[in-house]
Amino acid sequence: MHKRVVNFREVDTHKGEDMARELLVCIHEWGMKKVMSMTVDNAKSNDVAIKYLVKKLPNVYDNGNQFHIRCMAHIINLIVKMGLKHQNYHVECVQNTVKYIRGSTQRIKKFKKAMKDVAVDTKRFLCGETPTRWNSTFELLTSAYDVRDAFVEFGMQEKSFEKDVDRVPEFKDFEEIKKTIDFLEKFKTKTEKVSCSTKPLIHQFTREILDISLHLTNWSLDPGFVEMVPGMKEKYDKYWGDYEKMSDFVFFAVLLDPQCKSQFLLYTFREMIKYTKEQEMTNSSIELKAREMVRETKRKMDGFFKTYLENYDTGLSSQQQTPQQVVDCDDDNDFFGNYLSSRGVNSRMVETELESYLNEPPIKYSKNFDILSWWKLNGLRYPMVAQMAKDLLGIQISTVASESTFSTGRRVITDYRSNLSVGIVEALICTADWTRKSRMPIMDNVDDILNDDDVAIELEEAIHNNKAMGKRPRMN
Repeated sequence: MHKRVVNFREVDTHKGEDMARELLVCIHEWGMKKVMSMTVDNAKSNDVAIKYLVKKLPNVYDNGNQFHIRCMAHIINLIVKMGLKHQNYHVECVQNTVKYIRGSTQRIKKFKKAMKDVAVDTKRFLCGETPTRWNSTFELLTSAYDVRDAFVEFGMQEKSFEKDVDRVPEFKDFEEIKKTIDFLEKFKTKTEKVSCSTKPLIHQFTREILDISLHLTNWSLDPGFVEMVPGMKEKYDKYWGDYEKMSDFVFFAVLLDPQCKSQFLLYTFREMIKYTKEQEMTNSSIELKAREMVRETKRKMDGFFKTYLENYDTGLSSQQQTPQQVVDCDDDNDFFGNYLSSRGVNSRMVETELESYLNEPPIKYSKNFDILSWWKLNGLRYPMVAQMAKDLLGIQISTVASESTFSTGRRVITDYRSNLSVGIVEALICTADWTRKSRMPIMDNVDDILNDDDVAIELEEAIHNNKAMGKRPRMN
Protein backbone atom coordinates (compact mmCIF):
# COMPACT_ATOMS: atom_id res chain seq x y z
CA MET A 1 0.00 0.00 0.00
CA HIS A 2 1.29 3.45 -0.90
CA LYS A 3 1.12 6.77 0.90
CA ARG A 4 1.67 10.09 -0.86
CA VAL A 5 1.70 13.74 0.23
CA VAL A 6 -0.32 15.58 -2.41
CA ASN A 7 -0.33 19.04 -0.81
CA PHE A 8 1.45 20.99 1.92
CA ARG A 9 -0.45 24.23 2.36
CA GLU A 10 -0.32 27.22 4.66
CA VAL A 11 -3.58 27.84 6.53
CA ASP A 12 -4.02 31.27 8.11
CA THR A 13 -6.13 30.17 11.08
CA HIS A 14 -6.99 27.10 13.14
CA LYS A 15 -10.70 27.57 12.49
CA GLY A 16 -12.36 24.42 11.23
CA GLU A 17 -14.17 26.04 8.31
CA ASP A 18 -10.98 27.73 7.06
CA MET A 19 -9.11 24.42 7.10
CA ALA A 20 -12.04 22.71 5.35
CA ARG A 21 -12.10 25.33 2.58
CA GLU A 22 -8.40 24.78 1.91
CA LEU A 23 -8.97 21.02 1.83
CA LEU A 24 -11.77 21.49 -0.69
CA VAL A 25 -9.43 23.50 -2.91
CA CYS A 26 -6.87 20.66 -2.80
CA ILE A 27 -9.54 18.04 -3.53
CA HIS A 28 -10.81 20.07 -6.48
CA GLU A 29 -7.30 20.65 -7.87
CA TRP A 30 -6.60 16.93 -7.88
CA GLY A 31 -9.92 16.15 -9.53
CA MET A 32 -11.09 13.87 -6.74
CA LYS A 33 -14.72 13.02 -7.39
CA LYS A 34 -15.35 10.96 -4.28
CA VAL A 35 -13.92 11.07 -0.78
CA MET A 36 -14.90 8.10 1.38
CA SER A 37 -13.55 9.15 4.78
CA MET A 38 -11.12 11.44 6.56
CA THR A 39 -8.85 10.54 9.48
CA VAL A 40 -8.02 13.35 11.90
CA ASP A 41 -6.93 13.79 15.50
CA ASN A 42 -9.20 14.94 18.33
CA ALA A 43 -8.92 18.73 17.98
CA LYS A 44 -12.33 20.44 18.08
CA SER A 45 -11.51 22.42 14.97
CA ASN A 46 -11.21 19.13 13.08
CA ASP A 47 -14.75 18.18 14.11
CA VAL A 48 -15.96 21.49 12.65
CA ALA A 49 -13.96 20.91 9.48
CA ILE A 50 -15.43 17.43 9.02
CA LYS A 51 -19.00 18.73 9.34
CA TYR A 52 -18.27 21.46 6.79
CA LEU A 53 -16.71 18.99 4.33
CA VAL A 54 -19.64 16.58 4.59
CA LYS A 55 -21.99 19.38 3.52
CA LYS A 56 -19.85 20.38 0.55
CA LEU A 57 -18.62 17.05 -0.82
CA PRO A 58 -20.87 15.14 -3.27
CA ASN A 59 -22.00 11.53 -2.90
CA VAL A 60 -20.85 11.07 0.70
CA TYR A 61 -21.98 7.68 2.01
CA ASP A 62 -24.75 7.66 4.65
CA ASN A 63 -24.94 11.47 4.70
CA GLY A 64 -21.45 11.63 6.18
CA ASN A 65 -22.26 9.69 9.36
CA GLN A 66 -19.35 7.31 8.67
CA PHE A 67 -17.00 9.94 7.22
CA HIS A 68 -15.09 10.82 10.40
CA ILE A 69 -12.30 8.43 11.51
CA ARG A 70 -10.48 9.37 14.73
CA CYS A 71 -6.73 8.84 14.95
CA MET A 72 -6.06 5.75 17.05
CA ALA A 73 -2.48 6.75 17.92
CA HIS A 74 -3.62 10.05 19.43
CA ILE A 75 -6.32 8.35 21.51
CA ILE A 76 -3.79 5.85 22.87
CA ASN A 77 -1.58 8.82 23.72
CA LEU A 78 -4.43 10.47 25.65
CA ILE A 79 -5.23 7.24 27.52
CA VAL A 80 -1.65 6.74 28.71
CA LYS A 81 -1.17 10.39 29.67
CA MET A 82 -4.28 10.14 31.84
CA GLY A 83 -2.79 7.16 33.66
CA LEU A 84 0.59 8.80 34.24
CA LYS A 85 -1.07 11.74 35.99
CA HIS A 86 -1.26 9.50 39.05
CA GLN A 87 2.25 9.54 40.42
CA ASN A 88 3.70 6.22 41.53
CA TYR A 89 6.00 6.22 44.57
CA HIS A 90 8.56 3.92 42.94
CA VAL A 91 8.42 5.63 39.55
CA GLU A 92 8.89 9.06 41.09
CA CYS A 93 11.95 7.82 43.00
CA VAL A 94 13.64 6.61 39.81
CA GLN A 95 12.64 9.75 37.87
CA ASN A 96 14.25 12.02 40.48
CA THR A 97 17.40 9.90 40.63
CA VAL A 98 17.87 9.86 36.86
CA LYS A 99 17.31 13.62 36.72
CA TYR A 100 19.95 14.07 39.43
CA ILE A 101 22.54 11.93 37.61
CA ARG A 102 21.95 13.55 34.23
CA GLY A 103 22.17 17.03 35.77
CA SER A 104 25.97 16.99 36.04
CA THR A 105 28.71 16.02 33.60
CA GLN A 106 30.81 14.63 36.44
CA ARG A 107 27.97 12.48 37.74
CA ILE A 108 27.32 11.18 34.21
CA LYS A 109 30.97 10.12 33.92
CA LYS A 110 30.86 8.41 37.32
CA PHE A 111 27.65 6.58 36.50
CA LYS A 112 29.11 5.35 33.20
CA LYS A 113 32.10 4.08 35.17
CA ALA A 114 29.71 2.34 37.57
CA MET A 115 27.98 0.70 34.60
CA LYS A 116 31.34 -0.55 33.38
CA ASP A 117 32.38 -1.80 36.82
CA VAL A 118 29.24 -3.93 37.27
CA ALA A 119 29.34 -5.06 33.63
CA VAL A 120 25.74 -4.28 32.72
CA ASP A 121 24.42 -6.02 29.62
CA THR A 122 23.60 -2.79 27.77
CA LYS A 123 25.56 0.20 26.54
CA ARG A 124 22.47 2.35 26.59
CA PHE A 125 22.68 5.26 29.02
CA LEU A 126 19.90 6.74 31.16
CA CYS A 127 17.31 8.49 29.01
CA GLY A 128 15.99 11.95 29.80
CA GLU A 129 12.33 12.77 30.19
CA THR A 130 9.99 15.25 28.53
CA PRO A 131 6.96 15.78 30.80
CA THR A 132 4.50 16.18 27.90
CA ARG A 133 5.41 12.87 26.23
CA TRP A 134 4.54 9.63 27.95
CA ASN A 135 6.90 7.61 25.77
CA SER A 136 9.86 9.52 27.25
CA THR A 137 8.78 8.29 30.70
CA PHE A 138 8.64 4.75 29.32
CA GLU A 139 12.14 5.06 27.85
CA LEU A 140 13.49 6.56 31.09
CA LEU A 141 12.13 3.66 33.16
CA THR A 142 13.35 1.06 30.66
CA SER A 143 16.87 2.49 30.52
CA ALA A 144 17.02 2.76 34.33
CA TYR A 145 15.84 -0.82 34.80
CA ASP A 146 18.42 -2.14 32.34
CA VAL A 147 21.27 -0.60 34.40
CA ARG A 148 19.70 -1.08 37.85
CA ASP A 149 22.82 -2.73 39.27
CA ALA A 150 24.85 0.38 38.50
CA PHE A 151 22.86 2.55 40.96
CA VAL A 152 24.30 0.69 43.97
CA GLU A 153 27.83 0.97 42.59
CA PHE A 154 27.29 4.66 41.82
CA GLY A 155 26.20 5.25 45.44
CA MET A 156 29.44 3.77 46.68
CA GLN A 157 31.48 6.03 44.41
CA GLU A 158 29.42 9.20 44.91
CA LYS A 159 29.38 9.83 48.66
CA SER A 160 26.82 12.67 48.46
CA PHE A 161 24.35 10.57 46.46
CA GLU A 162 22.10 9.62 49.37
CA LYS A 163 22.20 13.16 50.77
CA ASP A 164 21.34 14.90 47.50
CA VAL A 165 18.30 12.82 46.54
CA ASP A 166 15.23 12.20 48.67
CA ARG A 167 15.55 8.43 48.34
CA VAL A 168 17.96 6.13 46.55
CA PRO A 169 16.24 3.47 44.37
CA GLU A 170 16.24 0.02 45.91
CA PHE A 171 15.77 -3.38 44.31
CA LYS A 172 12.13 -3.37 45.42
CA ASP A 173 11.63 -0.14 43.47
CA PHE A 174 12.95 -1.78 40.33
CA GLU A 175 10.62 -4.73 40.80
CA GLU A 176 7.72 -2.28 40.64
CA ILE A 177 9.35 -0.40 37.78
CA LYS A 178 9.44 -3.65 35.79
CA LYS A 179 5.67 -4.01 36.29
CA THR A 180 5.12 -0.45 35.07
CA ILE A 181 7.28 -1.15 32.01
CA ASP A 182 5.29 -4.31 31.27
CA PHE A 183 2.05 -2.35 31.61
CA LEU A 184 3.13 0.46 29.27
CA GLU A 185 4.76 -1.87 26.74
CA LYS A 186 1.36 -2.79 25.31
CA PHE A 187 0.58 0.86 24.49
CA LYS A 188 3.98 1.45 22.94
CA THR A 189 3.55 -1.62 20.72
CA LYS A 190 0.05 -0.56 19.69
CA THR A 191 1.19 2.96 18.85
CA GLU A 192 3.98 1.67 16.64
CA LYS A 193 1.67 -0.80 14.92
CA VAL A 194 -1.18 1.58 14.08
CA SER A 195 1.27 4.23 12.85
CA CYS A 196 2.34 2.10 9.90
CA SER A 197 1.18 3.38 6.51
CA THR A 198 2.49 0.64 4.22
CA LYS A 199 -0.18 -1.98 4.96
CA PRO A 200 -3.92 -1.99 5.74
CA LEU A 201 -4.90 -1.84 9.39
CA ILE A 202 -8.55 -0.84 9.54
CA HIS A 203 -9.67 -4.49 9.51
CA GLN A 204 -7.70 -4.92 12.75
CA PHE A 205 -9.14 -1.83 14.45
CA THR A 206 -11.75 -3.61 16.59
CA ARG A 207 -9.37 -6.33 17.76
CA GLU A 208 -6.75 -3.74 18.76
CA ILE A 209 -9.07 -1.55 20.84
CA LEU A 210 -10.65 -4.58 22.52
CA ASP A 211 -7.16 -5.85 23.34
CA ILE A 212 -6.46 -2.51 25.06
CA SER A 213 -9.74 -2.85 26.96
CA LEU A 214 -8.79 -6.35 28.12
CA HIS A 215 -5.32 -5.12 29.09
CA LEU A 216 -6.79 -2.36 31.28
CA THR A 217 -9.27 -4.76 32.88
CA ASN A 218 -6.57 -7.28 33.77
CA TRP A 219 -4.23 -4.67 35.26
CA SER A 220 -7.03 -2.99 37.22
CA LEU A 221 -6.87 -5.99 39.60
CA ASP A 222 -3.24 -5.26 40.51
CA PRO A 223 -2.97 -3.25 43.79
CA GLY A 224 -0.21 -1.11 42.31
CA PHE A 225 -2.48 0.13 39.51
CA VAL A 226 -5.82 0.66 41.26
CA GLU A 227 -5.43 4.45 41.06
CA MET A 228 -3.88 4.54 37.60
CA VAL A 229 -6.24 2.38 35.52
CA PRO A 230 -9.70 3.95 36.29
CA GLY A 231 -8.78 7.26 34.67
CA MET A 232 -7.42 5.43 31.65
CA LYS A 233 -10.62 3.40 31.30
CA GLU A 234 -12.63 6.61 31.53
CA LYS A 235 -10.65 8.09 28.65
CA TYR A 236 -11.02 4.83 26.70
CA ASP A 237 -14.79 4.93 27.19
CA LYS A 238 -14.96 8.50 25.93
CA TYR A 239 -13.74 7.49 22.48
CA TRP A 240 -14.25 3.73 22.17
CA GLY A 241 -16.74 2.78 24.85
CA ASP A 242 -19.83 3.19 22.67
CA TYR A 243 -19.73 0.91 19.64
CA GLU A 244 -22.76 2.68 18.15
CA LYS A 245 -20.63 5.78 17.60
CA MET A 246 -17.98 3.89 15.62
CA SER A 247 -17.90 4.16 11.85
CA ASP A 248 -19.57 1.32 9.97
CA PHE A 249 -16.42 1.11 7.87
CA VAL A 250 -14.43 -0.52 10.70
CA PHE A 251 -17.05 -3.31 10.86
CA PHE A 252 -17.24 -3.64 7.07
CA ALA A 253 -13.46 -4.11 7.08
CA VAL A 254 -13.76 -7.04 9.51
CA LEU A 255 -16.16 -8.75 7.11
CA LEU A 256 -13.70 -8.12 4.28
CA ASP A 257 -10.96 -9.96 6.15
CA PRO A 258 -11.23 -13.52 4.75
CA GLN A 259 -9.68 -14.84 7.97
CA CYS A 260 -12.45 -13.38 10.13
CA LYS A 261 -15.74 -12.55 8.40
CA SER A 262 -19.00 -12.92 10.35
CA GLN A 263 -17.63 -15.31 12.95
CA PHE A 264 -15.14 -12.83 14.36
CA LEU A 265 -17.56 -9.93 14.00
CA LEU A 266 -20.06 -11.86 16.12
CA TYR A 267 -17.39 -12.49 18.77
CA THR A 268 -16.44 -8.79 18.66
CA PHE A 269 -20.01 -7.63 19.18
CA ARG A 270 -20.47 -10.05 22.08
CA GLU A 271 -17.49 -8.54 23.89
CA MET A 272 -18.55 -4.97 23.12
CA ILE A 273 -22.02 -5.62 24.51
CA LYS A 274 -20.56 -7.16 27.68
CA TYR A 275 -18.30 -4.15 28.12
CA THR A 276 -20.93 -1.46 27.55
CA LYS A 277 -24.06 -3.05 29.04
CA GLU A 278 -25.74 -0.73 31.56
CA GLN A 279 -27.89 -3.46 33.06
CA GLU A 280 -27.48 -7.16 33.63
CA MET A 281 -28.06 -9.22 30.52
CA THR A 282 -28.21 -12.98 30.26
CA ASN A 283 -25.81 -14.77 27.94
CA SER A 284 -28.72 -15.66 25.65
CA SER A 285 -29.77 -11.97 25.48
CA ILE A 286 -26.21 -10.95 24.63
CA GLU A 287 -26.04 -13.61 21.94
CA LEU A 288 -29.35 -12.52 20.38
CA LYS A 289 -28.30 -8.88 20.35
CA ALA A 290 -24.88 -9.69 18.89
CA ARG A 291 -26.40 -11.76 16.09
CA GLU A 292 -28.85 -8.98 15.31
CA MET A 293 -25.94 -6.51 15.12
CA VAL A 294 -24.14 -8.79 12.65
CA ARG A 295 -27.27 -9.00 10.49
CA GLU A 296 -27.67 -5.22 10.61
CA THR A 297 -24.00 -4.73 9.64
CA LYS A 298 -24.44 -7.10 6.70
CA ARG A 299 -27.59 -5.22 5.65
CA LYS A 300 -25.73 -1.90 5.68
CA MET A 301 -22.80 -3.43 3.84
CA ASP A 302 -25.15 -4.77 1.19
CA GLY A 303 -26.47 -1.24 0.67
CA PHE A 304 -22.91 0.04 0.40
CA PHE A 305 -22.12 -2.75 -2.08
CA LYS A 306 -25.05 -1.71 -4.29
CA THR A 307 -23.53 1.76 -4.68
CA TYR A 308 -20.50 0.03 -6.24
CA LEU A 309 -22.74 -1.90 -8.62
CA GLU A 310 -24.34 1.37 -9.68
CA ASN A 311 -21.06 3.24 -10.11
CA TYR A 312 -18.94 0.48 -11.66
CA ASP A 313 -20.90 -0.97 -14.56
CA THR A 314 -18.97 -4.09 -15.55
CA GLY A 315 -20.07 -7.19 -17.35
CA LEU A 316 -18.56 -9.36 -14.62
CA SER A 317 -21.13 -8.35 -12.06
CA SER A 318 -24.03 -6.91 -14.03
CA GLN A 319 -26.02 -10.05 -13.45
CA GLN A 320 -25.45 -10.05 -9.69
CA GLN A 321 -27.07 -6.79 -8.74
CA THR A 322 -29.97 -8.30 -6.83
CA PRO A 323 -30.94 -11.79 -5.78
CA GLN A 324 -33.27 -13.40 -8.29
CA GLN A 325 -35.57 -16.36 -8.05
CA VAL A 326 -34.96 -18.90 -10.79
CA VAL A 327 -37.92 -21.20 -11.53
CA ASP A 328 -38.14 -24.12 -13.98
CA CYS A 329 -41.52 -23.69 -15.74
CA ASP A 330 -43.61 -25.54 -18.28
CA ASP A 331 -43.48 -23.27 -21.34
CA ASP A 332 -46.52 -24.98 -22.87
CA ASN A 333 -48.80 -24.51 -19.87
CA ASP A 334 -49.05 -21.00 -18.42
CA PHE A 335 -51.51 -22.12 -15.74
CA PHE A 336 -49.14 -24.79 -14.39
CA GLY A 337 -46.23 -22.34 -14.72
CA ASN A 338 -48.05 -19.91 -12.44
CA TYR A 339 -48.62 -22.72 -9.96
CA LEU A 340 -44.91 -23.59 -9.90
CA SER A 341 -44.01 -19.94 -9.40
CA SER A 342 -46.43 -19.56 -6.50
CA ARG A 343 -45.16 -22.71 -4.79
CA GLY A 344 -41.52 -22.10 -5.53
CA VAL A 345 -41.13 -25.65 -6.78
CA ASN A 346 -37.65 -26.27 -8.28
CA SER A 347 -36.77 -22.69 -7.44
CA ARG A 348 -33.58 -21.33 -5.94
CA MET A 349 -32.13 -17.94 -5.00
CA VAL A 350 -29.13 -16.65 -6.92
CA GLU A 351 -26.59 -15.21 -4.48
CA THR A 352 -25.12 -11.79 -5.01
CA GLU A 353 -21.35 -11.54 -5.30
CA LEU A 354 -21.13 -10.17 -1.75
CA GLU A 355 -23.34 -12.94 -0.33
CA SER A 356 -21.27 -15.57 -2.12
CA TYR A 357 -18.09 -14.20 -0.50
CA LEU A 358 -19.59 -13.90 2.99
CA ASN A 359 -21.14 -17.37 2.88
CA GLU A 360 -17.79 -19.02 2.30
CA PRO A 361 -16.09 -20.13 5.56
CA PRO A 362 -13.10 -18.08 6.77
CA ILE A 363 -9.69 -19.23 5.64
CA LYS A 364 -7.10 -20.50 8.11
CA TYR A 365 -5.45 -17.77 10.19
CA SER A 366 -1.84 -16.86 9.47
CA LYS A 367 0.10 -14.18 11.34
CA ASN A 368 1.88 -13.13 8.13
CA PHE A 369 -1.29 -13.06 6.04
CA ASP A 370 -1.26 -10.39 3.30
CA ILE A 371 -4.84 -9.26 2.87
CA LEU A 372 -4.12 -7.12 -0.19
CA SER A 373 -2.47 -10.02 -2.00
CA TRP A 374 -5.44 -12.24 -1.18
CA TRP A 375 -7.88 -9.77 -2.70
CA LYS A 376 -5.63 -9.32 -5.72
CA LEU A 377 -5.66 -13.08 -6.32
CA ASN A 378 -9.42 -13.37 -5.73
CA GLY A 379 -10.38 -10.27 -7.67
CA LEU A 380 -11.63 -12.32 -10.62
CA ARG A 381 -13.99 -14.30 -8.39
CA TYR A 382 -15.35 -11.21 -6.61
CA PRO A 383 -14.60 -8.19 -8.83
CA MET A 384 -16.96 -5.72 -7.16
CA VAL A 385 -16.26 -6.89 -3.62
CA ALA A 386 -12.55 -6.65 -4.40
CA GLN A 387 -13.01 -3.06 -5.57
CA MET A 388 -14.89 -2.28 -2.37
CA ALA A 389 -12.20 -3.99 -0.30
CA LYS A 390 -9.51 -1.97 -2.07
CA ASP A 391 -11.21 1.27 -1.06
CA LEU A 392 -12.15 0.30 2.49
CA LEU A 393 -8.82 -1.27 3.41
CA GLY A 394 -7.04 1.89 2.32
CA ILE A 395 -8.67 3.91 5.13
CA GLN A 396 -6.04 4.99 7.65
CA ILE A 397 -6.71 4.62 11.38
CA SER A 398 -3.88 6.98 12.30
CA THR A 399 -2.72 10.41 11.14
CA VAL A 400 0.91 9.74 12.05
CA ALA A 401 2.00 9.07 8.47
CA SER A 402 0.65 12.43 7.28
CA GLU A 403 1.88 14.32 10.35
CA SER A 404 5.39 13.07 9.68
CA THR A 405 5.34 15.61 6.86
CA PHE A 406 5.86 18.31 9.49
CA SER A 407 9.12 16.64 10.48
CA THR A 408 10.11 16.82 6.81
CA GLY A 409 9.12 20.50 6.76
CA ARG A 410 11.42 21.14 9.67
CA ARG A 411 14.31 19.75 7.64
CA VAL A 412 13.37 21.80 4.57
CA ILE A 413 13.18 25.12 6.42
CA THR A 414 16.45 25.57 8.30
CA ASP A 415 18.76 28.38 9.38
CA TYR A 416 20.63 27.93 6.11
CA ARG A 417 17.55 27.71 3.91
CA SER A 418 14.97 30.04 5.41
CA ASN A 419 13.98 32.33 2.52
CA LEU A 420 11.71 29.88 0.70
CA SER A 421 8.19 30.72 -0.39
CA VAL A 422 5.30 28.55 0.76
CA GLY A 423 4.89 27.22 -2.79
CA ILE A 424 8.53 26.15 -3.04
CA VAL A 425 8.31 24.45 0.37
CA GLU A 426 5.26 22.52 -0.84
CA ALA A 427 7.03 21.51 -4.04
CA LEU A 428 10.12 20.28 -2.17
CA ILE A 429 8.15 18.27 0.39
CA CYS A 430 5.79 16.68 -2.15
CA THR A 431 8.58 15.85 -4.57
CA ALA A 432 10.70 14.28 -1.85
CA ASP A 433 7.73 12.20 -0.69
CA TRP A 434 6.84 11.00 -4.19
CA THR A 435 10.38 10.01 -5.09
CA ARG A 436 11.17 8.12 -1.92
CA LYS A 437 10.91 4.33 -1.84
CA SER A 438 7.29 3.37 -1.32
CA ARG A 439 8.07 0.91 1.47
CA MET A 440 10.48 3.09 3.40
CA PRO A 441 9.33 3.33 7.04
CA ILE A 442 7.57 6.59 7.85
CA MET A 443 8.78 6.57 11.47
CA ASP A 444 12.14 5.55 12.86
CA ASN A 445 10.68 4.98 16.32
CA VAL A 446 7.72 5.84 18.49
CA ASP A 447 9.39 9.02 19.77
CA ASP A 448 8.89 10.71 16.38
CA ILE A 449 5.17 9.96 16.55
CA LEU A 450 4.60 12.15 19.57
CA ASN A 451 7.02 14.85 18.43
CA ASP A 452 5.02 15.72 15.32
CA ASP A 453 2.47 17.95 17.05
CA ASP A 454 5.25 20.08 18.55
CA VAL A 455 7.06 20.28 15.20
CA ALA A 456 3.84 21.34 13.47
CA ILE A 457 3.30 24.13 16.02
CA GLU A 458 6.90 25.26 15.71
CA LEU A 459 6.73 25.29 11.92
CA GLU A 460 3.46 27.19 11.88
CA GLU A 461 4.68 29.77 14.40
CA ALA A 462 7.82 30.33 12.35
CA ILE A 463 5.79 30.96 9.19
CA HIS A 464 3.35 33.36 10.84
CA ASN A 465 5.98 35.27 12.83
CA ASN A 466 8.06 35.92 9.74
CA LYS A 467 4.96 36.70 7.70
CA ALA A 468 4.04 39.40 10.27
CA MET A 469 7.55 40.85 9.87
CA GLY A 470 7.18 40.93 6.10
CA LYS A 471 9.60 38.07 5.60
CA ARG A 472 9.33 34.67 4.09
CA PRO A 473 9.26 31.57 6.30
CA ARG A 474 12.12 31.06 8.72
CA MET A 475 12.29 28.50 11.50
CA ASN A 476 14.92 28.32 14.21
